[in-house]
Amino acid sequence: MAETIDPRTGQGGYAYSSAALNLSHAYLLPAVRRLLARSGARERRIFEVGCGNGSVANALSAEGWSVTGIDPSAEGIAHARAAYPHLRLEPGSAYDPLASIYGTFPIVLSLEVVEHVYAPRDYARAVADLLEPGGHAILSTPYHGYLKNLALALSGRMDAHFTALWDHGHIKFWSVRTLSALLAEAGLEVVEVLRVGRVPPLAKSMVLMARKHAGAPGGRA
Repeated sequence: MAETIDPRTGQGGYAYSSAALNLSHAYLLPAVRRLLARSGARERRIFEVGCGNGSVANALSAEGWSVTGIDPSAEGIAHARAAYPHLRLEPGSAYDPLASIYGTFPIVLSLEVVEHVYAPRDYARAVADLLEPGGHAILSTPYHGYLKNLALALSGRMDAHFTALWDHGHIKFWSVRTLSALLAEAGLEVVEVLRVGRVPPLAKSMVLMARKHAGAPGGRA
């Protein structure tokens, strides 16, 4: 999901030409499946914040999960609805009152989204509100750590990595520590981190699973 939307056009940083999976899903989806298996969810229900073109929702639906999702990209939702009419994928944003509209879920999934949001605390609260007490959020974002940042600097690839010329692209760059702190503010405790896409110190992305404790702020806890 591209929460960085141009108010003049309603378009975000991603363009969708189809409802197919993209190259990043080759390393993201195995990690998601691993964490779903470890979540202990009693009900196989997922809410996807940033469903894009619906490809991930469809893949998980084929594995027995009931997936509801939202995305602010009109183009992405149009592809999703045309290709996957059996799924409930709607226009929407993390800045909407999602829990009031859709209720709460044992799993909230959000892949490669948080790096796009202007107000990450609002996003984290929306994720927490959507979770049942004891539920789990599974989030991914490009990985940043000391060795990778050093390698980018030494290789001269920092400008390309930080995508300054990509309109409505990545605007926040997260480490495990900073993303864990953001989620903790919303009442979510990170319980597992997977680094994927390359060897761990140079990983393309990190996939975090965070648990919502009973009595945490937001939602129906």
